[in-house]
Amino acid sequence: MKYIKQLLLIVMLALVAAPVGAHDFSKKQPVDVKNILWGHIKDSYQWHVTGPVIINLPVIIKTTTGWHVFSSGNFAELGDVKGKDGNIVKGAKDLDGNVITNGDRPYVGPDASLKNLVIKSGDAKAYPNKIVEKVDGKEVRPVDISITKTVCVLFIDAILLLICVLVPARWCKCHKVSDPAPKGFTGLMHMFIMNIYDDVIKACMGDEAPKYAPWLLTCFFFIFLANLMGIVPFPPGGGNLTGNIACTFFLGVTTFLITNFTGTKAYWKDIFWPEVPMWLKVPVPLMPFIELFGIFTKPLALIIRLFANMMAGHAIALSFAAIIFIMFGVADSAIANIIAGSSMTVVSVAMSVFMMLLEVLVSYIQALVFTMLSAVFISLAHVHPEKA
Repeated sequence: MKYIKQLLLIVMLALVAAPVGAHDFSKKQPVDVKNILWGHIKDSYQWHVTGPVIINLPVIIKTTTGWHVFSSGNFAELGDVKGKDGNIVKGAKDLDGNVITNGDRPYVGPDASLKNLVIKSGDAKAYPNKIVEKVDGKEVRPVDISITKTVCVLFIDAILLLICVLVPARWCKCHKVSDPAPKGFTGLMHMFIMNIYDDVIKACMGDEAPKYAPWLLTCFFFIFLANLMGIVPFPPGGGNLTGNIACTFFLGVTTFLITNFTGTKAYWKDIFWPEVPMWLKVPVPLMPFIELFGIFTKPLALIIRLFANMMAGHAIALSFAAIIFIMFGVADSAIANIIAGSSMTVVSVAMSVFMMLLEVLVSYIQALVFTMLSAVFISLAHVHPEKA
């Protein structure tokens, strides 16, 4: 602790000096912030670590020639290529030597039967960042079950979640209730699990808590772990799993199905024939329509809230980081760029650290809110008729 201030100062100075000595700042250098943001937030067939370090993921598709499994590294990378007129342009070359400049990445691997495959540009109106096959001049989506970045992150988070749950479960299996409380990681997980169960699930559901606790606890720890792993800037973290609408959609729909398939007769009666004045039900079923509409808005709120909050958090953190590169290319003067970039580096790093700490808090809050609201929605569906 004695030298912590000096250490932080050295780190800040290193962060300021590193970019200054690495580039030429004598002219304006526009930064594609949109590509940086969407490159992290959107799904992809590659896992970009840093600079030239890229993890190529397996592509599994069924085209017009059958099933194929190959590495995503068989698609061309965008860069400076020489066109047929001799001019240097930004794009990629396909297997026939044609230069593609619209941002699409053609297949350039050894299998000539796949030369009609391309990964569409992120700016494409149809199938952005997706593999398509050109058949008779038309772009067709093949059957695609590839291990994309989001899928890979999902597998990693699922394995970590199993470890976090099975290690304490094994301790409970090998010990008696009268034994001393566990310590270390097992003790932490015991405390965490009991806190969520007693203060959230049981508080909302009462005697029915043991029946639905497995799903609700899974929701909380999966979302919390996925959120935390998304903050880690390098593999196995760095994925934007809960910022992907498909992930939150599955969680929300599952809660929706549990809520409505386990609902009591009184729950459905309150929807289609609520206790309101008759003129609100007949001849125009105004209240039944509102109640029925509410069935779908509840899971939709779960889906959008989690997705929007996590995606926005990642976007803000990346925007603060992008400010550094923007300010180093803001003018045609090297001195002005260095001064502006160096001063904003300190501010940007400080704000990025603040956002990272805030994201840790948001990760917990969003997992807690999703679990609590799911418990409330399920509990509200278990309405029992009032006794006279």
